[in-house]
Amino acid sequence: MLIIYSIFASLLILSILIPFIKNTHWSVRVFDYPRFQKLILILICCVLFVFTDKTPFTISLFCGLIFCIIYLLWMIIPYSPFGKKMIDQVELNENEKPLDLLVYNVLQDNTQYQNLVELIKKRKPDVIFLLETNNAWKENIKNATDEYAYKIEVPLENTYGLLFYSKLPINTYEVNYLISTEIPSIIADIEYNNQLVRLYGLHPTPPVPQENEESTERDAEILLIGKSAKDYGKACIVFGDLNDVAWSRTTRLFLKTSQMLDPRRGRGMFNTFHAHHWFLRWPLDHYFLSSQFRLIGMQREPNIGSDHFPISIQVVLRSDDDSGEMKLDEEEKQEVIEKIEDGIEKGDAN
Repeated sequence: MLIIYSIFASLLILSILIPFIKNTHWSVRVFDYPRFQKLILILICCVLFVFTDKTPFTISLFCGLIFCIIYLLWMIIPYSPFGKKMIDQVELNENEKPLDLLVYNVLQDNTQYQNLVELIKKRKPDVIFLLETNNAWKENIKNATDEYAYKIEVPLENTYGLLFYSKLPINTYEVNYLISTEIPSIIADIEYNNQLVRLYGLHPTPPVPQENEESTERDAEILLIGKSAKDYGKACIVFGDLNDVAWSRTTRLFLKTSQMLDPRRGRGMFNTFHAHHWFLRWPLDHYFLSSQFRLIGMQREPNIGSDHFPISIQVVLRSDDDSGEMKLDEEEKQEVIEKIEDGIEKGDAN
């Protein structure tokens, strides 16, 4: 029991320390994801300490686990109802209609097309952004998407196809390949409430062996979008499957770079992946809002067949409130520049 406990506790402490390593390899970055899961395992390990021989080594491990609990709570609490909200929730004014958006990574090999059709017809969002979509998905959901007058369709067979549908007029749009010629992203200016709202839709590669062994390109694409949103300086939303969790260093750098707001903060994790494994879930699909927006509601939709849950949000435009914005310090500014340069260089090399 003593040996098993010592190994188990040591590995858990190591799993907390590894994300501090500034290395982009997937074997390091994967430890960013399961914060809540690590907290549960560490709490179990602390209970097991009661039944373990008390030696100087096990006592020191127990103390280390307590520090890990404090650190994890510090990371997790902002994404719980006990955390401080970055963006206020408001009631709709009379005759006011919210901007209603839906994001869903369909899982390209998933063939449960009708489930999505039914969800769209039930929810009737203003904007739909679908990821991992190929021609089969485009054709099999037409029963629902034909109702949307404005379309940006980039179906691909490489799991990075994008389908964008809007009931609201699209003033202008771009399909960009910021890092890789195989990975598109979208910028669309839609007309809402007599104003233009810029939408940035993206789906960068995840740091996993079968996709991309490093997070370099993912980080660069996320931060490039952040810089673009900051430079735009008007009402905008960044959304999509970012293949990164809300509490990672890259996402924090994105929030500081873009000065956008995370509606999850102070409300919950809204875990969107993995839809089929309850203990292996974390927030990969995101909405980030500029300071002109207020939240009406945010929901994780039911599992309709993919390994991701759909996630929807309803927002309205109000006066600018930048009180929740985060700012970069000089060291972080340099880190952002380096991450973008490294990602572009790696993307060009590939």
